[in-house]
Amino acid sequence: MMWQRLRELETIIAMAELELRRISHDPIELITRAVQPIFWIAIFGSVMARVRAFPSTGDYITFISPGVILQSSTFIALSYGIMLVFERESGVLKRLLSSPMPRSFIVIGRSLAGGLRASTQYIIVLIAAVAVGARITYDPLNLILGFLILIVASMGFTAMSILIASSLKTRERFMGIIGAITMPLFFASNALYPISVMPEAIQLVAYVNPLTYTVNALRALLVENSYAIGYDVAAIVLFDVISMLAALKLLHRIIE
Repeated sequence: MMWQRLRELETIIAMAELELRRISHDPIELITRAVQPIFWIAIFGSVMARVRAFPSTGDYITFISPGVILQSSTFIALSYGIMLVFERESGVLKRLLSSPMPRSFIVIGRSLAGGLRASTQYIIVLIAAVAVGARITYDPLNLILGFLILIVASMGFTAMSILIASSLKTRERFMGIIGAITMPLFFASNALYPISVMPEAIQLVAYVNPLTYTVNALRALLVENSYAIGYDVAAIVLFDVISMLAALKLLHRIIE
């Protein structure tokens, strides 16, 4: 039984390792994907800090840094499903789904792979934030915990991407829906401003938005030096479980 469990874990890790190999062969992608979040912090953050739009946030560049990290990572995670569309067209995915491997391993392994790819923005954006004046903690434990939380949250968004790819099987439809949901998720969270300044209808969305709880956890660790993140972590794990179960439920549709 123990040997079987190790073999199962090895299968999941192999998918993640493959993704790391892809990243290592194209490191320029990491830099190009970081351009937009760096502009968010350096330009948008600086302008909003200058006009003091949200005095209750204190140092505004510091306030938005965790949210900008997550915005960049979320887009990468949600875009991961396009790879499944390519694999479906090439026939690779059909062979994978017809293998003896449980489909749950495919969802978990691909979600982990997408989470690792998305988390590559963490260090780059943090360095950029500190360079423009963000007051981010240097505590190694907090930084590591923040990185792990980002991976876990990105796994949920990758699973959501797999779910979307299973329902919308063409690249054009897939990218259209990703573009339609990424920015609303970002703006209907506490990434750029406190929830208290939102209209009541948007507040309701923010309270069920997984980005809100991930930003809370990152902000607590990286800005406030606080470990009061239990509720936020529980919400992130719940989001992951729901996303993965939904992706697993509809995974077969991607090859139909």
